[in-house]
Amino acid sequence: MIKKSSKIAVALLSAGLMVGCASKSDLNALKGRVDDLENSVKATSAKADQALAASQSAEAAAKRAAASADEVNAKLDRMFKHSMKK
Repeated sequence: MIKKSSKIAVALLSAGLMVGCASKSDLNALKGRVDDLENSVKATSAKADQALAASQSAEAAAKRAAASADEVNAKLDRMFKHSMKK
């Protein structure tokens, strides 16, 4: 009876260790996937920051172009009014 109990205990202990190892490998695999996702999020965030900077630069250039166009229009209006006075 004691031999049978010992065999069962060894079998249960072995099964418990295998489950523990499988769980540890599963956790390691999951950690690897989480690390990959974190790296992907960081890369995406960096690209978003670059896109934001580019759009802000384009917006500033568009505002400068609009201001320049307004100045040219005002100058043309003055020239036209001056030519009409002659």
